Amino acid sequence: MKIPVFVIHGFLESGKTRFALETLSDEYFSDEEHTLVLACEEGIEEYDEEILKQANATLVMLEDRSEFNEKFLAECQKKYKPTQIVLEYNCMWGMDFLRDMYMPKGWFVAQVITTVDASTFDVYLKNMKSLFMEMAKDSDLIIFNRSQDDTPAATYKRNMRAVNPKAQVVFEREDGTILEFEEELPFDLDADVIEISDVDYGIWYIDAMDHPEKYDGKTVRFTAMAYTGKQLPDGYFVPGRMAMTCCADDTAFIGFLCKSSYVDRLKQRQWITVTARAHMEKRAEYSGEEGIVLHSTNIRTSEKPEEELVYF
Repeated sequence: MKIPVFVIHGFLESGKTRFALETLSDEYFSDEEHTLVLACEEGIEEYDEEILKQANATLVMLEDRSEFNEKFLAECQKKYKPTQIVLEYNCMWGMDFLRDMYMPKGWFVAQVITTVDASTFDVYLKNMKSLFMEMAKDSDLIIFNRSQDDTPAATYKRNMRAVNPKAQVVFEREDGTILEFEEELPFDLDADVIEISDVDYGIWYIDAMDHPEKYDGKTVRFTAMAYTGKQLPDGYFVPGRMAMTCCADDTAFIGFLCKSSYVDRLKQRQWITVTARAHMEKRAEYSGEEGIVLHSTNIRTSEKPEEELVYF
């Protein structure tokens, strides 16, 4: 029997318990299911006994990391015989600790949700950025709750998408309604050639990942470093930049596949300015999904930017 595990994590008072209760209150989620709720920390908000009863859910509280082990999970399976699991995880126990945990037969992680208090996000990002990015890296859904009109949602979303391009990022107000916001771009999408400045490369990359249709048939120009790995198809390279996704020691190369007759003359990590027309194409390199593929019209050597790293 397959038993889905829904992992909810985030810092203390980020809204994990509230989200878990809202999920349990959803008839579609709880219908004919026996849910085991494993709560690994106790915050201000408590689990409502009536909601648990109506959802046919059993709550088990853990107070210490040492309690959360393979033997404990096996005992829970035997004692409660759940058909699904909600795990409210204490991120201070470490993400590797959770990843390495051996789960009972049939248990599998179906979804990972990260809750974020938008009003304190800057503080946590400044002081615990590495830990937060570790959480976001595994997430399927990132919820910024307690969002307000002045929440810099576009910036926060770019930060999350840089770490985890596949995650859905949602901003909720205190009353549960969705915060709508405009993602202003610092370049002209209607220009004959869209000029991407060095400081705006990260913004363009994330926007092109999220909305490739906006760039289909458009011509772009930017400065980048050439990657010419042997695993790329003949006639293709990747012009891109190194982006800081977590800290100075945690960087990733980001860029789009580019077709060019100039590939054989490019040197690995050479700085170039690329002018190319963008097209949406399904590619194996993009896991069979549609994404931006560039077709270069001009490539010239360039000086490296003053700041080599891209930030979001």
